[in-house]
Amino acid sequence: MPLDWFKTREAATLGAAWAEDLRLPPASAPRRARARVTETQRALRNKLLQEFLQRVDREARSLRLNTLKRATLANNFKWRLLEKGVEPDTVAEFTRALVLRLTTPAGGTQATKQIVTAPARRTRTADVARLLARGEACLGRGAWAEAVVAYQDLLDRHPRHALARNNLGVALSKLGRCAEAEEQFRRAIAVRAKYPDAHVNLGAVLQWTGRIAESEMPLRRALRWQPAHEDAQINLGVTLELLGRVPDATEAYEKLLKIAPGNSHALVGLGRIAALAGRLAEADALLRRAVDANRKNPMAWAALVGLRRMTPSDGAWLEGALQAAAAGLVPMEEAHIRFALGKYYDDVADFAQAFRNYRRGNELQKALAPPYDREARAGYVDDLIRVYTRNALSGTYPGSSDSARPVFVAGMMRSGTSLVEQIIASHPAASGAGELDFWHLAARRHEAVLRRGLPAEPLRMRLARAYLQALSAHSADAVRVVDKANVNCDYLGLIHAVFPRARMIYLRRDPLDTCLSCYFQHFSTALNFAWDLSDLAHYYREHRRLVDHWRHALPPGVLLEVPYEELIADQEGWTRRILDFIGLEWDRRCMDFHQTRRTVLTASSWQVRQKIYNSSVGRWRHYRAFIAPLLSLRD
Repeated sequence: MPLDWFKTREAATLGAAWAEDLRLPPASAPRRARARVTETQRALRNKLLQEFLQRVDREARSLRLNTLKRATLANNFKWRLLEKGVEPDTVAEFTRALVLRLTTPAGGTQATKQIVTAPARRTRTADVARLLARGEACLGRGAWAEAVVAYQDLLDRHPRHALARNNLGVALSKLGRCAEAEEQFRRAIAVRAKYPDAHVNLGAVLQWTGRIAESEMPLRRALRWQPAHEDAQINLGVTLELLGRVPDATEAYEKLLKIAPGNSHALVGLGRIAALAGRLAEADALLRRAVDANRKNPMAWAALVGLRRMTPSDGAWLEGALQAAAAGLVPMEEAHIRFALGKYYDDVADFAQAFRNYRRGNELQKALAPPYDREARAGYVDDLIRVYTRNALSGTYPGSSDSARPVFVAGMMRSGTSLVEQIIASHPAASGAGELDFWHLAARRHEAVLRRGLPAEPLRMRLARAYLQALSAHSADAVRVVDKANVNCDYLGLIHAVFPRARMIYLRRDPLDTCLSCYFQHFSTALNFAWDLSDLAHYYREHRRLVDHWRHALPPGVLLEVPYEELIADQEGWTRRILDFIGLEWDRRCMDFHQTRRTVLTASSWQVRQKIYNSSVGRWRHYRAFIAPLLSLRD
């Protein structure tokens, strides 16, 4: 996702150019003499200011200025005037007028006129302009903590100032304080409902914190009021991509390229989509164009490393990625590049450097979201085991569906579920739907009911009907449709109560390889257990406790357990068993799964394009010295 939301280079250049062209006298005379000169030349200075503000109206509008662009422009303008030796009071007056003009309609309001005609008066408007200038100067030089203080100072005096609320949210988000940032964006919108920047920023923060579906609406609202808003368009593309709506995401990225040809983030988005569809050469070309457009874009470098296995000959990639990492990135940006560097070093067998970068990426991620709640997780598993007993799951279920169309491939993240889905989806009678969030959303929506007992008949009927419709949206005619959402491990009892004839496949992989692979994966903030090895070990133990329960509680013939290592060692034998289990005849094409052309919306999209390989088996041994909290999982 595009974390350096705003391209500021053009704004910085313009701010410096405006300052360079202003013919203001330098502060060379003694202070008393300057005061006399200032008094006699006040009319001239006001004339210069009026002319300057007219230029601002003409030239700034085309930039579609947002918060950081305004801050960067004003900051460069101010410091260039000071470098020229202009009197500091005059610099402050012109900078305040510039900030106010950039944040008010062209042509000037009464507030602007007050600064122009009576610069010495301590009016409310002048006070606001001064505090805004202070805050935007901090944003412009990347002093996020100082910007927070400046905007809070302004809001203590003027709590309904929407721009200050939005800017405070930007500074907080840059510090990784996403919950506080979200609150400020919502409060800005409460003051000014049709405020595109605040809606865009709200959508971005929701996206970062894993609330992908929620992020779509504020982004669409911003585009309704400002159709050419680049940040709204790119973030909408990312949201649609994460939701699996690939054609819509492609349209969003292409629309942005029409507005802003060569936009680095749009090129990254299209490159990722090409990679997900297996068009790796096209993806590589798009991502290299993105790097050429903006060499400091961490998303471009991170996406490139995911296209193939890196080698020591990829020194140019390493140099570019290290330069991007050293460019003063905010936490979310740095996390992306750290995970990419970790993969590079792992590929070239520099395991100490790999783990160092992965650990840094996880630490950055961990600081951005609420901590993993071990007690809550254990309590949830306790409730599932208590409710979905063997007796409860062995009965008949009024209102359930007799369809055998759904196939559920479940397992811990990074356990081989994408591989098995790809194998089945290579069968001409089957289709892969990817990771559907249907059961997760249903369980959340009806959590109070489902943690007390099995769903009643009306709810079973509604869930069955809605889920079959969801499968039909992915394939209208496939005999079997695979849902490989890993989180479905939590809901196997619920699913069986709704689809008692559905087959379930559970992937079991060495716990150390599984957990290490999770730790090395740049997951969304929704999977907050993956960023700390001790939390990860706790989550895995609870996962294993729940799966042990399903193995005992589900009726015979419902659940097939597939050991990942055995699948790698005997591909054909296990492929035959899987197809027979779900009621499909043998088809040789399932052995050539890596040639199947389909979009794979998971972190394993590159791996499933390769033939079976065993280099991932026992991978944890390279990192034994670093993973002490995980070692007990093999006991």
